Amino acid sequence: MLLKVGSRGDEVKAVQENLGIGADGVFGPGTSKAVKDWQAAHGLAADGLVGDATWSKMFAVIAARDENGNLVDDDGNPIEIDSADDKQVVAAAVSTAADPAVTSIPGLKLEKLKGHVPDAVIAQIPDCAAKFQINTALRLAHFIAQCGHESAGFKATQENLNYSADGLNKIFGKYFKTVNAASYARNPEKIASRVYASRMGNGDEASKEGYRYRGRGYIQLTGKSNYAEFDKSVDDDILSNPDLVASKYALLSAAWYWNSRSLNNSADKGASDAVVTEITKKVNGGTIGLADRIKHFKEYYALLA
Repeated sequence: MLLKVGSRGDEVKAVQENLGIGADGVFGPGTSKAVKDWQAAHGLAADGLVGDATWSKMFAVIAARDENGNLVDDDGNPIEIDSADDKQVVAAAVSTAADPAVTSIPGLKLEKLKGHVPDAVIAQIPDCAAKFQINTALRLAHFIAQCGHESAGFKATQENLNYSADGLNKIFGKYFKTVNAASYARNPEKIASRVYASRMGNGDEASKEGYRYRGRGYIQLTGKSNYAEFDKSVDDDILSNPDLVASKYALLSAAWYWNSRSLNNSADKGASDAVVTEITKKVNGGTIGLADRIKHFKEYYALLA
């Protein structure tokens, strides 16, 4: 999770309500200042960003789950949740606060990845292992090597569609034979709405579903039909809240894609460069960045094996 200036949505609203400021769901300079003040008062780095550490501490008093899975407060008393908004806020808080320990995959010591993979990514691995059986050293090393490369070191969680006219003609030329690419240049919403229109389950260009369901996650989940399939793996309504793929399910959506392409079977073939190449072709469609993928696979496998 990372909320910052420019972020919008229910999670921002929850933070604002917790801080006692205007809760409009838009993370602006005022929210950033309030977050900094709160962080300083609670012994956190006052950077004005709401990452996993700030979120967990800010909402830790809201709820946890007892041994029977019921919501309880810090004293173990049952919590009654009435409104849909409150349920969403509490569920998000519990989900973040109750992340599995990094050693929760039998036979794998995920703590060895610390310093090599961001902590926020490591914390999501157990859920991926449980849901999609990415649960051996080989499978996990192949998986995170591909995710890391595809996301520029786990930094990019959504597709960059800020193309110039020349870029559009070079990369998406077939979609601009009948229209002037210059009229779409540097407009990601218009670009995605056109190039992803009427395919992958999306409606036509006017529906703007191409942009709504643009690439998100560490292995970019793209297209309404793929979002709908991934939606079956989580409790949140992904079709109504597609931004969650970038903010909350960047790794799990990549694991869903991995599973949908039967990449565990490929990973089980071994640790050779040929296996990395095979997986890269299935993830990337080619072999772009192959040397980097091989390098990081070997790095992660040496840590996990």
